[in-house]
Order: sequence, then C-alpha cells, then structure tokens
Amino acid sequence: MGTYGGPLLSCERTAWGIDSWLSVRLLNESRTMKARLDAIIRREQAEYLERLLPVSDSLLAEMEEYAAEHRVPIADREVALFLEITARAINPRRVLEIGMAIGYSVIHLARGMQEGGLVVTIEPNDEMIRASEGYLVQAGLRNRVRIERGKALEVMPRLDETFDLVFIDALKEEYSDYLDLALPRLREGGVVIVDNLLWGGQVAGEINSPDQKGSTIALRNFNLHFVSHPQLRAEVLSVGDGLGYGVKVS
Repeated sequence: MGTYGGPLLSCERTAWGIDSWLSVRLLNESRTMKARLDAIIRREQAEYLERLLPVSDSLLAEMEEYAAEHRVPIADREVALFLEITARAINPRRVLEIGMAIGYSVIHLARGMQEGGLVVTIEPNDEMIRASEGYLVQAGLRNRVRIERGKALEVMPRLDETFDLVFIDALKEEYSDYLDLALPRLREGGVVIVDNLLWGGQVAGEINSPDQKGSTIALRNFNLHFVSHPQLRAEVLSVGDGLGYGVKVS
C-alpha cells in the first residue's frame, strides 16, 4: 500500500511545506498517498507525474478522503491505475489480491476485468471488510469480488483456483511466503504485481526508525528472491513506492 508507516499512515506530506503554486487537488491527493513525493524520484519529477494522473471519479475521491481521514494505507493512485491497465491488457478471469483494506485496489482491478471475471481478495479486518463492501456496492462491483476473511497465510492454502494475476500488498515481513504460496496457483504466463518494494527508499538506504527495521530487511530479502526466482521473469519498477512486476515463465 502507498505508505511505509506500518498499519497507519505515519506522516502527511503537508509536513514538508508543499510549494504554494501546487494545486489544491495535488495537496489533498498527495496527503492520501505517498508519505513523501520525493521518496523515490526527484521532487519535480514526482510533482509532474502527479499532475499527469487523471482526476479520480467521485467514488475513488471519497475513498481517498476516507483513507486520509482514518489513516488507512491504500495504494498510490498511479499504482492503482497500473493495476487497472494491467487487468485490461491481460484480460484475467481470476485475480488474487492479498491485502484488501477498504477495497481501493479491488475496484481498479475489477473495473479492468471483463464481465464474468472475479477478484478473490483476502482481508483479516472486519472494519475494513465492512467499509470495502459498501464501496463495492456503490461501484456496482460487489458480485465480481469474493472476500476471504482471515490471515493470508491461513487462507491461501485453502484456495484451489488458478489465477491469471496476483497482487501482493499486505504484511511486508510475509511477502516471500505469499509469493511461494501464490505461484503454484498462478497459471504460466500469469502476472505477479507487488507493492511497496522500495519502502520509501529504505531498502536502498538508511532505515528511518527502529520499527521499520524488520520490514525493511524483509523487503530487501524479498526483492532478491523475487527478481531471481526461477519461475519468474521479474523486475522492480520505480512506480509509487516501488512496484514489483513479474511473469510466471515456468
């Protein structure tokens, strides 16, 4: 998800004094998403790319506002759009999402799928499930999403479906386990997308605080595991907070 502050957003972009010429839209949206515009790329580049993103529709804007108000981490807008574009490109019949939160990414995935497609998403938190169900109903997509309540490492072994696309965005310390459980359930030629792999730049630099040490080390190890996995052709892109993209080749 689009922040590296653990289960809650650790900071808001306003703390860094955004230049006055930036639009109100940019200010409001950035507070919802990445913890820092320049966490990965140079600030002026990040601001330019932010302005190129399409305006969120009313439902997505409501979800972004809810996430900011309730300090719920959701995918950066460019990551969510990337998911939708990928779904439209590969036309998946079954998508597995690990980590739903309020359903922001789910809606993008489902919107990118054709009629008859299904997103299976895993979420342990009842409050998040209630919130996401409301948004899915508003989006007219509730019948295209199956919510599996529980911890991913307990739910995934019970899934007996084959998936065309897997999106991983949950506990960073468990990413390697998610991947190992997902790959046998992903068809050959299927796509794996993994969020937060640069972790605010910490994987390549200094760790910001002691509570980030475990997750940062886990992600450093996962990145090596991901890009060198014998069943994948994969890389890490500087999209959002670092986006892993891989295709199952065997």
